[in-house]
Amino acid sequence: MTIHPGRAEVLGAVPSGGGTNFAVFSTHAEKVELCLFEDGKERRLTLPERAGDIWHGFVRGVGPGTEYGYRVHGPWAPEIGHRFNPSKLLIDPYARALNAPIIWHPLMQGGVGTTRPDRRDSGTVTPKSVVCEIFKPHWERPARSWSHTFIYECHLRGMTMQHPEVPEHLRGTYEGFACPPIIAHLKKLGVTAVEFLPVMPFIDDRFLVEKGLRNYWGYQPISFFAPEPRYGTREGFRSMVRALHAAGIEVILDVVFNHSGEGDGAGPTLSLRGLDNGAYYRLAEGGRTYVNDTGTGNTLNLAHPMVLRMVTDSLRHWVEEMGVDGFRFDLAATLGRGASGRFKSWAPLLSAIRQDPVLGAVKLIAEPWDIGPGGYRLGDFPYPFIEWNDRYRDGLRQFWRVDAGQIPELARRVAGSAEIFDHRGRAATSSLNFLTAHDGFTLQDLVSFNEKRNEANGENNRDGHNANYSQALASAEERGNRKRALLATLMLSQGVPMLLGGDEIGNSQLGNNNAYAQDNPIGWIDWSSTDTDLVDFVARLAKLRHDHPVLRQSRFLHAKVREQDGIRDLIWRMPSGGEPTPQDWHDAKAHCLCAEVRGAAEGPAGQVAHEAFFIIFNAGPQIDVTLPEGRWRKMLDTAQPKAPESPHSDPVTCVFAQSVQLFIRSTAR
Repeated sequence: MTIHPGRAEVLGAVPSGGGTNFAVFSTHAEKVELCLFEDGKERRLTLPERAGDIWHGFVRGVGPGTEYGYRVHGPWAPEIGHRFNPSKLLIDPYARALNAPIIWHPLMQGGVGTTRPDRRDSGTVTPKSVVCEIFKPHWERPARSWSHTFIYECHLRGMTMQHPEVPEHLRGTYEGFACPPIIAHLKKLGVTAVEFLPVMPFIDDRFLVEKGLRNYWGYQPISFFAPEPRYGTREGFRSMVRALHAAGIEVILDVVFNHSGEGDGAGPTLSLRGLDNGAYYRLAEGGRTYVNDTGTGNTLNLAHPMVLRMVTDSLRHWVEEMGVDGFRFDLAATLGRGASGRFKSWAPLLSAIRQDPVLGAVKLIAEPWDIGPGGYRLGDFPYPFIEWNDRYRDGLRQFWRVDAGQIPELARRVAGSAEIFDHRGRAATSSLNFLTAHDGFTLQDLVSFNEKRNEANGENNRDGHNANYSQALASAEERGNRKRALLATLMLSQGVPMLLGGDEIGNSQLGNNNAYAQDNPIGWIDWSSTDTDLVDFVARLAKLRHDHPVLRQSRFLHAKVREQDGIRDLIWRMPSGGEPTPQDWHDAKAHCLCAEVRGAAEGPAGQVAHEAFFIIFNAGPQIDVTLPEGRWRKMLDTAQPKAPESPHSDPVTCVFAQSVQLFIRSTAR
């Protein structure tokens, strides 16, 4: 077997012309060996050419299905950032498939402290990259606007592991998620997009393996182009996407480009560290240590042009080859850090994504923080990004927990958090609103526990959020009332709503608010005790939001007068029917607020001009509320979730404690 020069233009393993071209980036390497595997035997071929910093070669007779890896020679000099160690088999960061999951093993250790490289060979324990055919299928995408989007965040494996109607051999897989009962459930809810926790290959970390646990969430990536092999194959993933698209449901991936699963200097050498530690990571102390703006041990050097290229190549791959419709960027503040380490909204990676004709056209969601300096950046991401709004989450939790003085906060969040997002031409859909997410309590646990219960994680309950704004309510009736009030507020707020998978059926994690290592019934959705009434209630809310554009506007509401009728687009009211005075806004004991909502004054005339809504949010005790003048129809009462719509001729309505009421009035002439 001989190796020829090949080409440097496309990175990764690209089959063509009766063989495969291999190309990999490394600035500081001295030699790069391609390792080909057949029947458990390893054959090494030195890549013969270097074009700039891309090492490349072409091997005839090698095609799809071939397993391979790299061994990279260079200096072991951690004091200046170099950790080359050819004893470690390396995964191609551009590999489109791996032959096995990545599970920590002592042989993966790269060095003995910083003193010397670990010379034990890792070839028998490191998964192999797999050569794959490369093609870009035609995708029939739902292509929904943000104002028509309702996101369902879930774990692909956890969604199906305990579902009684998913065949047992398909549970936890891409094919299992595509099963008719799962898709039927999503369609019934009115979901328009699923947002999967990470599905790129990740490592089971050493400290988890030693405790008998596994990495469940997947936020320790090693490879950026392959689907996680625990869940199935490339074609299995694409088949799932096709099934979801056929049901009108978009696919959004939670992606991790702020760090890798190699950790700090004590971590394994699996890919980037062995390819070129000094280029792929942001280093400190001359290169000896790692910048840790992510809290995971390392931070990717996204200011480096080839690292930036790897990320954008990966994103385009998932859109064009795998059919993905958008991305949620984990710890996205890191993506906005340039060479200086300071966050800039025009940082190289953010700018590259925005100008890319493929990436700029898909859904982009930022988790707008990390733990680095100045790392909380809510509201600072540029169009077309929208952002996870934790201020919304915490504000709603505190209002419905009946904390003092929460009326102003409720008003800001329900109206789309304009004080955060209304700048630089951003839309009211810039706020991704959520009550719960994978990171934290489920909705059921939010109303069932005062404190987290994370003992199963083996960290003496030290991990996970402490500021949960939760409350252990005494009865099932109280818990149901609060859950419905929270869900109704979410779906009646301006912005883009996101529901945590399982919240609609009353799923609990037994008080664990950090189930990252619970690949077991704690972390999986429990379908056995499904609250069908709550499922029906969420579906009703989604239909209301879908049917009435006033409830999901792309323009902010600023209480401005509309030209068509001389009425303001948003009027806040107190239970008495009057508008709040400054004293009302600052009344710590006020727990009921009403909103009269119309189409935005600054929107196109007549676009949503013919409906007005009156929404009552009552976290306090039962109260009588005066409606604005006119003929109103009651659309929803969370205290009576099965009550049908009905005309309401009385100028006053009785609003039960911990409930939301929604009224509609036609303004058509």
